[in-house]
Amino acid sequence: MEDKERVVSQTKKWINEVIIGCNFCPFAAKVVKQQSIYYQVENSTASNICLDAFLQEMIRLDEDASIETSFLIFPNSFADFDDYLDLVNLAEKLLFDKGYEGVYQVASFHPLYQFEGAQLDDAANYTNRSAYPMLHLLREISIDKALENFKSPENIPDSNINFAREKGLVYMKLLRDSCL
Repeated sequence: MEDKERVVSQTKKWINEVIIGCNFCPFAAKVVKQQSIYYQVENSTASNICLDAFLQEMIRLDEDASIETSFLIFPNSFADFDDYLDLVNLAEKLLFDKGYEGVYQVASFHPLYQFEGAQLDDAANYTNRSAYPMLHLLREISIDKALENFKSPENIPDSNINFAREKGLVYMKLLRDSCL
């Protein structure tokens, strides 16, 4: 299997096993079933090329309404979580500078994700710990539509944190690692 295919396959497995399997995102199963997710693998380690790839994903979403959401995956870069957070900040600035604020939203996932104020070994971090560093682009209008019929969406993060902590660090790590 080619590297790109392997990376996409592992990412899909992570989405199915962790995100959908743990119900971390109650809206993910629908887009998976509809096959309306686009996966782009960027192998560059240069930040400017990775940011250009991010811009290209926003343009792709502009041009193809059949794509509901896009994952931009970085298997060879941003292994350091602080470097990744710098990328997230630059991506959000680019989104704003290019006039996409309110059109798209960025969700961040990383193998070493750590919520601010959380301990490194907090199982709750696994709600955002992915197989690879990645940026997830979502359509704001789709988020708004999904939330219209969802009772208490503000409870989703706390519910996810509680679930992960109840399952425990070992379970959450094994579950994520089984996707690799």
